[in-house]
Amino acid sequence: MKKIYFILFGVLILASCSKHDPILPGTRYDIFDNTDINVLNQELPDLSENIKNISGDEKCDYRQDADNVIWNGDKKIYVGFATNSIVKNEQSPVCAGSFLYTGLTTGEVIKINKVNGRVVWTTDVFRANNLTGGASVVDVVAHVGVDGKYVYAGGLGDAFCKLNANSGNKIWCVNISVPVDFIVVDDFAFVVGTDNNLYAINTKNGDVYWKSEIKKQIKPEYNGKYIKVGRQKINYKNGLID
Repeated sequence: MKKIYFILFGVLILASCSKHDPILPGTRYDIFDNTDINVLNQELPDLSENIKNISGDEKCDYRQDADNVIWNGDKKIYVGFATNSIVKNEQSPVCAGSFLYTGLTTGEVIKINKVNGRVVWTTDVFRANNLTGGASVVDVVAHVGVDGKYVYAGGLGDAFCKLNANSGNKIWCVNISVPVDFIVVDDFAFVVGTDNNLYAINTKNGDVYWKSEIKKQIKPEYNGKYIKVGRQKINYKNGLID
């Protein structure tokens, strides 16, 4: 009975961490109220020829290691928690004005004030049940995207989200596990999922206009006419493979 009690106690602790983590600094927010993906099978409007720059300021002299430590030169400005199970990636912070944004292997996205090193907010980018029997790896592998007042982030814990850059509050989340960088063109994000699908997502409301099966999980490219994923060319309007 004692063994069972301690197991249940541990599960309860993990579940509570996604809401009120007493260790990680900053205000934290839940992100999911719906885990269904409703694909509209709807064509996109005409898009411009160029993708948006969501990579922040051109110069960002901060780096991040696999143990969730963020460095400014040889100075540590943030020390997160190392995890045993991680996915090898080249995650690095994105700078925007006086702040930097980045994803962690523990499944959070954080905003840090570059002037004083304080954490402004911390937002979970994973479904809560991944802590209690779901996926054990919740890394935010794809680079965080910053677009003015908004932040886009995708993690391996079944979440691609649009966040309010000022508060960290979620605007919407789609139940997609994201292994590689995504792109944004006008009001649409093109996101590769671990389920081997490319998704076209309306950034205004999170609606999925279409999904298209792909062969490789790599960052999509855009040339004004189609989306390219590896050697596959996909019509951006309807998701059909050329």
